[in-house]
This record gives sequence, C-alpha cells and structure tokens, in this order.
Amino acid sequence: MRGPHWLALFGAVLLAWAALIAMAVPSGDSYARALVETLCSPSGGFWSTLTMWALMSGAMMAPTALPAFATYEDLGSQTATRFGHLVAGYLVIWLGFALIAALGQTVLVRAGLLDTLGTSRVPVFSAGLLIGAGLYQFSTLKEACLSRCRAPLTFFMQHWDEGPFRNGLRLGLDCLGCCWALMALAWVGGVMNLGFMALAMVLMLLEKLPQLGRWITKPLGAVLIASGAVVAFM
Repeated sequence: MRGPHWLALFGAVLLAWAALIAMAVPSGDSYARALVETLCSPSGGFWSTLTMWALMSGAMMAPTALPAFATYEDLGSQTATRFGHLVAGYLVIWLGFALIAALGQTVLVRAGLLDTLGTSRVPVFSAGLLIGAGLYQFSTLKEACLSRCRAPLTFFMQHWDEGPFRNGLRLGLDCLGCCWALMALAWVGGVMNLGFMALAMVLMLLEKLPQLGRWITKPLGAVLIASGAVVAFM
C-alpha cells in the first residue's frame, strides 16, 4: 500500500473521520467547528443530513474495502490498472446509499420516529430495526454478498474485462449488500455516536475477512435479534 493514490485514499478517510469527530465532540466555539456543524449537522436540513451520511459512508465503508483495493493493486503489478476509477465506482454506490439514507431520515423525522439528530424516539421502531438487521444476517443475499467480498481475487478475475469503474460499482454493490442493514442501525445507536460508528466499522470489516468473518455473521444476527426483543418489551 504505497504510492500517492494510497496517501490520497487514507487522507480522505482521515478527513472524513475528523469532520465526524468535529461534529460530535464539543471543542469550543471555533469558527472551523461552527462551519462543520452548519454544513453537516443532521438537524440542519436535508443537505446537511446528506453531507453527514456521505461522510459516514466514506469514513466507515472505505476501510472495510481496503483488502479488496489491495488485491486489485496486486493484480495491477501484472497489467495496467486505473486504481482511482475503481475507488470512484465504489464511492458512487455509497454516495447513492447516503442519498437514500438522508431522504429516509428526513421522512422519519417528519413522521416523529426520529429526533432532529437522527436518533430513534420510539422503542418499537428501534426494536424493528434491530430485529430486521439481525434477520438479514441470516439471509442468502447477505451470504452471497459476503462470499464475494471475502474472495476479492476471484471477484476481480471474473469481472476484470469490465474495467475498473464497473468493477468498483460491482464491489460497491456487494459491499452495500453486506452492510446496509448494519449502517441503518445508526438510527438506533445514534447517527452522531462515534462509539457506534467505530464499532460498526470494525464489525463490518471483520465480517469480510475470509476465515474470521464466518464466525461473526450469524452470532451477530442472534445478538441483534435478542437486543431487539429486549428493547421491544422494555
């Protein structure tokens, strides 16, 4: 993982995390913090909510794709590749998810299910999200997406002729299939909860590891279902 393209990728991820931390952690009344809050606070309207979800998607999901990106670069040692096009295709999918999440959050806030900061106000809604995410852990779609994410070499060899941008789109779609339900739990754990973001990112990364991931997915599903049941009857 050497070269300016890796520095740019890591720098973008760090900047996204820095912006999220600036939004979530009190740090005085500096102009920079006020600007970040104005641009990104989920209580600041649709465009602020979209910016926040875009930052969350980049900060949390790009690290989970690093093994696949590294595999792609290794293949590039044998033939010409366009690494930036691959990453761009991947990010297009997650920016699309950010748009859908921002629209969904806007609707849910207006319906009274979320507060203005994007956190669930209704225990039954929280329980539904937890149980739904838990059930998805056992789904064939989740397993199919994970199987491709866990074997990036096979994935790229199958689709190499489509070019890097379309490979990035495919990779992003598989990653979305793996992780969208866990990302939606931000409405339970708190959209601006840094602890939730870090934990979710680590779990989604571990799920994609070939050997370790298979021991995590279904137990995590059982924990989520049990947690949803507890919340429903509290």
